[in-house]
Amino acid sequence: MPASVFVPLVLLVLVLGSGVWVGLGLFGIGIVSLELFRSIPVDKLLAQAVWNGLNSPELLALPLFIMMAELLYRSRFIDGLFEALEPWLRHLPGGLLHINIVGCTLFALISGSSAATTSSVGRITINELLERGYDEKLIHGTLAGAGTLGFLIPPSIVMIIYGVLSQTSVLKLFAAGLLPGLLLAACFMGFVMIVAFLRPDKIGKIESSDENIWRTRFSRLPRLLPFLILIVSILGTMYGGLASPTEAAAVAVVATICIMAFEGSLSLASLSAAAIGTSRTVSMLGLIIAAASFLSVAMGFLGMPQAIEAHITNLELSPLTLILLLVVIYIILGSFLEGMSIIVITIPIALPLVVGAGYDPIWFGIFLILMVELAQISPPVGMNLFVLQGLTRKPLGQIVVAALPFFFIMLSFVALLAVAPGIVTWLPRVLFG
Repeated sequence: MPASVFVPLVLLVLVLGSGVWVGLGLFGIGIVSLELFRSIPVDKLLAQAVWNGLNSPELLALPLFIMMAELLYRSRFIDGLFEALEPWLRHLPGGLLHINIVGCTLFALISGSSAATTSSVGRITINELLERGYDEKLIHGTLAGAGTLGFLIPPSIVMIIYGVLSQTSVLKLFAAGLLPGLLLAACFMGFVMIVAFLRPDKIGKIESSDENIWRTRFSRLPRLLPFLILIVSILGTMYGGLASPTEAAAVAVVATICIMAFEGSLSLASLSAAAIGTSRTVSMLGLIIAAASFLSVAMGFLGMPQAIEAHITNLELSPLTLILLLVVIYIILGSFLEGMSIIVITIPIALPLVVGAGYDPIWFGIFLILMVELAQISPPVGMNLFVLQGLTRKPLGQIVVAALPFFFIMLSFVALLAVAPGIVTWLPRVLFG
């Protein structure tokens, strides 16, 4: 391996492993590598790469979806989620544990954040389920697993970033993530049903019969109306051809503010807190995206993607073996890096390999997001693990053990998508041709 490839890789491991801010670290690696191995005006290249990376219309949706997630976290309509879903789900095998999964799925349809999904649903359901006698590990595990759906089910912040960096249609990515996200939620629910059958002692007390169960179910449905309004505002306008992702995000922010005003949770303090939270997140993501754009260009000048691609091509791996190799690499990376870093670092190298093996860039986007979801529940840096630890005040090791079955369910689901990629590409093909 030439020094122009080996040295940047070593720098990447050392710098990111040292805890330096990801954005600044990527800038530093690109600048040092180009100064060492190429005689080009790095300052001009840096300015052009940063401008091209951030000057993308699709990125306008990013702060809007983040703003909506911040507002949702401070709203009160999520509080009615448990009561609305309880009469519909309590008779299923596994009972009210399904509220964690269905609740996260519904919240994922209106929020592009995994952490926001986990924390918003968890603060409503954890105490309720514990009081009803449900197994603590299953409560935490279902939340850890289903909370990751915030990245996979549109609208997804991670999908927007992948779409911009890979020059892939964000709208098609949103469509591609919908069916796998719902299927993965169904897999989680299936696991809970199996546990309920094999270990009924882990399921809380059976709810008393309700002679007017259907009246109760329909009388509580209006509490889900805010979710329906936001889902229509986002997905309905986009797939109905009425709005782009950015326009749909703007409509959703306005709808969220209107809902908060109606329920009485809108205040100057909540708006200010949401704006500050949005500014912090967008600033962090903007720095990472700018740095990733520069590092991608630097890698191209250094010949890194071509050298690594040639090396792996010489191994003559089958497409499935290549995917297996990538899964192993991403699991290792997920144990040390957070999801956004994994995406921006690996796209320039991994995307050409996967496309060369015959997979669609849209498929690889969903595959990569699933790998990021695995990183969300992989110790020691899994964000969902820390969110749950903050909610429950339990030891991190206990949360990790609870999440482990759902980690393997997601791994099995990745294998299914590798064997049957049509699960990902079918809906975009139907909607967009």
